[in-house]
Amino acid sequence: MAIEITLPQAYLLGLIGLLGVIAVVVGRQVWRVRQLEGRLSDLEGRCRGADATAADLYELGSVQLEKRLYGQATATLRQARGRLSGEPQDARALIENALGFALAAQQKHKDAVVHYRAALKARPAYPVALNNLAFSLEKQQKQGEAVELYRQVLALEPENRTASRRLKLLDPGLAA
Repeated sequence: MAIEITLPQAYLLGLIGLLGVIAVVVGRQVWRVRQLEGRLSDLEGRCRGADATAADLYELGSVQLEKRLYGQATATLRQARGRLSGEPQDARALIENALGFALAAQQKHKDAVVHYRAALKARPAYPVALNNLAFSLEKQQKQGEAVELYRQVLALEPENRTASRRLKLLDPGLAA
């Protein structure tokens, strides 16, 4: 015995299926936002006192960046940088790079460059900071410097898609 489905029933089933998929996607997004909000709230509570560590402040700044709260992230990451003492140079590099990113997101590329350079001083072979520095230099119309930095990234990570893509955009003949 075969069940026959009419065209309107097929459309209805398709619509129900589509709505189910949309509900799952929206539900996951709501869950992710709530989780991020909870994490942000917890970190803000931990970082209120004067005893907040650079690591705690960096983590809070990272969540603020993820939520696109760039002004708040800038202030938090500056506090983190001020509380660095005795941490490895990699920690300084992470904080300086994140601070540069927060500033670049606010179109303050000249200020961002200062922090990307500080990140690279702390950790010279840091492809993320090199990419970020090159992008901010591009925004300042310094394509020659940007090209050189993207080449450095590719020397460190030959498969780095960001550097390859940006290099091809700057000058397709240079991307070889």
